[in-house]
Amino acid sequence: MVEIDDICEPEWADWYRLTPLQRLYASQELRETYLAMGGSLDPEPDTQSPFFHADTPRAVPADGRPGMRAVRRSGV
Repeated sequence: MVEIDDICEPEWADWYRLTPLQRLYASQELRETYLAMGGSLDPEPDTQSPFFHADTPRAVPADGRPGMRAVRRSGV
């Protein structure tokens, strides 16, 4: 029998060992952390979509940048 540690990195193996309810709670905590760091749940506009309209008002982040890029700018 194949062990999960043989096919996954340790962090993923720990995640797979959680029950679905534990994963739900962990995901909720990650979401709260992401939002606290300034992330946004608003999707980026799809300019290729036939439903895209450039004049549609959208929320703009306080720093003027898309969500995750501001978090990753430290060169990680």
